Amino acid sequence: MKVALIVLGALLAFFIFVVLVAGGMYVGRRNAMVTKNEAIKAAWAQVDNVLERRADLIPNLVETVKGFAAHEESVFGEIAAARAAMMGAKVQREFSAFARRAGWH
Repeated sequence: MKVALIVLGALLAFFIFVVLVAGGMYVGRRNAMVTKNEAIKAAWAQVDNVLERRADLIPNLVETVKGFAAHEESVFGEIAAARAAMMGAKVQREFSAFARRAGWH
C-alpha cells in the first residue's frame, strides 16, 4: 500500500509537472504571438504614415511642374523668336547686331 501511494504520488507529481510545462509553453507562445501582432500593426501604421506623407507631397510636385512648364514655355518662346530674327537677317551687319544682343560676341 505504501508503494502504491508512492507510485501514485510520483505519477501525480509527473502529471502536474507536464501540465505546468505545457501551460508555460502555451503562455509563452501566446505572448510571442501578441508581440508579433503588435509589431505587424506598428509596421502597417508606418506604411500608412509614408503613404500619407507621399500623398501630401503630390500637390507640391504638381505646382513645381506647373512652374517649370511656364518657365520652359517662355524660354522656348524666346528661342523661337531669336531663331526667327536670326533667320530673317538679310545682311551680315544685321546678324552681327543680333549676335551682340544675344551675347554671342
